Amino acid sequence: MNATLFEKEAPCYASTSFPEPRPFQSTAHDALRKGLKAGHKNQLIMAPTGAGKSYLGLRIAHEALLKGRRVIFVCDRTTLINQTSEAADKYGLSVHGIIQANHWRFNPDVPFQIASAQTLKNRGWPDADVIIVDEAHTQLSVWTEHIKTCRAAVVGLSATPFSDGLGKLFSNLINAVTMNELTLSGVLVPMKVFSCTKTNMDGAAIGGGEWTDKAAEERGMEIVGDVVVEWVKYAEDRKTIVFGATIAHCEEICRQFNEAGIMAAMFTSKTDAIERAELLTEYKQPDSALKILVSVEALAKGFDAPTVGCVVDCRPLRKSLSTFMQMIGRGLRSSPETGKTDCILLDHSGNILRFMDDYSDIYYNGLEALDAGDKLDKVIRREEKVKEPKGCPSCGFFPFAKRCISCGHEATSTSMVQVEAGEMREVMLGKKKLADDTYHLWDQLCTYAVGNSAPEKQRGRASHLYKDMTGDWPPADFKFDALANTPITRNVMNKIKSKNIAFSRGSAA
Repeated sequence: MNATLFEKEAPCYASTSFPEPRPFQSTAHDALRKGLKAGHKNQLIMAPTGAGKSYLGLRIAHEALLKGRRVIFVCDRTTLINQTSEAADKYGLSVHGIIQANHWRFNPDVPFQIASAQTLKNRGWPDADVIIVDEAHTQLSVWTEHIKTCRAAVVGLSATPFSDGLGKLFSNLINAVTMNELTLSGVLVPMKVFSCTKTNMDGAAIGGGEWTDKAAEERGMEIVGDVVVEWVKYAEDRKTIVFGATIAHCEEICRQFNEAGIMAAMFTSKTDAIERAELLTEYKQPDSALKILVSVEALAKGFDAPTVGCVVDCRPLRKSLSTFMQMIGRGLRSSPETGKTDCILLDHSGNILRFMDDYSDIYYNGLEALDAGDKLDKVIRREEKVKEPKGCPSCGFFPFAKRCISCGHEATSTSMVQVEAGEMREVMLGKKKLADDTYHLWDQLCTYAVGNSAPEKQRGRASHLYKDMTGDWPPADFKFDALANTPITRNVMNKIKSKNIAFSRGSAA
């Protein structure tokens, strides 16, 4: 028998079945090529939910494979490894290996590898000409350190590139398409918002500027019954994802749905790989009795089920716009085969009101630069002075910010959020910015006073510092927060130190 029959042959990637790219996908790919020619070794593509990140990444991989290059597609979670592998098979890129512990498709000899970031950390990197990093905003050290010195061209993919330091890892940002353009083209569906019973977060514990998980869990437990009742009222029979504050919170939500005769299941970090696969298979069946999956964050990134028609947000946030966008994005994909025309958002968290200004800006414009998203994710949204929000004056869509995400109407002199004059302006001392607004300054001063004064003196210390910096005493409705933990800006700390030094010198004299 001819021995050559048993010799290894180079894989052929010419026979693929990629569908024709949408115009914005071609434009993004062209921009990537131009960026590489211009000297950008590491580039990042912002592709909102529905833009086809996997399609874009695999099409980039295919182009490199046709040129005889070696490609690694990096995923940060098990579910994305299998999802990417299935998509590669569908497009005709079935000759690929998977770098993951004990995976049956392990094959280091082929030029296309789909790799687990965790396994790369343990085993090291094989040689590659092109590296594609999915969910690049996660910034896992295994690839952030590698791409600084490796020879490969690197393409990051993210729907929400909001994490700090992306501008140091990537030199070129490509906005593939905006959410508005995707909605107009029918790739995404419009969002219909119902403002439901809210978790009361007044005075809740804060850590690093965000409500603590424990505080959000305790407050969220108080309205679980309302979550079930209002889902039946507004979204009964819709495939739904519910986001809770913690696993314990999710367990209680799931329990009460099931006790009400509505089949729900948990999908969290504690759900093992086999159960996850079984749940997703069952959930995606059009006639399945399983209507609801409950999660903290496991379903917020990369989960793809276009039939989801409702997102229930029970996870209150003050800062993380990117987490909010990931959560609601799970329900925005269109599903023509099921006749889906919109996605219902049941807002039990108040997040839609806190984030609407920034969300609507990204909805229409994307991000203007690398690390612009990180700045948005550091801003603490406050609501002490928020009055009853209004709908769009043109079409009635609720809630309305600077520009309606339903009809595009732009505000001129009015706004959804009414505030007293000057309170939302930056607080400046000369040319130095102390805070985003007077609330932000007060939060910082409460934090300083809590950590540097006796309990009986804390309120007075914060109030005197506020008067020293602004010329006025804090308004009567500025509540002193004994649990404040807002990061203090350098300029505020410097001002406090100068006051302390002056006081010490005066005392000594």
